[in-house]
Amino acid sequence: MTKPFRFEELLARIRLRLRTAARAPEVTVLRSGDLGLDLRTRRARSGDRTVDLTAREFVLLELFLRHPGQVLSREQILSHVWGYDFDPGSNIVDVYVRALRKKLGAQRLETVRGHGVPAAVTDPSGGT
Repeated sequence: MTKPFRFEELLARIRLRLRTAARAPEVTVLRSGDLGLDLRTRRARSGDRTVDLTAREFVLLELFLRHPGQVLSREQILSHVWGYDFDPGSNIVDVYVRALRKKLGAQRLETVRGHGVPAAVTDPSGGT
């Protein structure tokens, strides 16, 4: 700042600096146990192995990792991954969940009976 300056302007600039410095760092890798999803490279890692995902599989897995332990309805999944105009009677969610199970291991995606959709990506060792 150049002199002369108003004290209110100095305080406003200090508050702005403090706010930007206090922000949490941006999350670039979502994790559940030994499963990691890198949001920059759009790759999944399961243990030491890299798993290639299609664009829809990536968005679906990201949705599950961002909502750990939550039961997501079929409508929530369809609207987030495929958009609101997608047919709710379609079995597309089942098809993509099956593909993720095949790539990541069947034990990773837990299905809650009565809802028919995966509830969460789980850690095979017992944690979520």
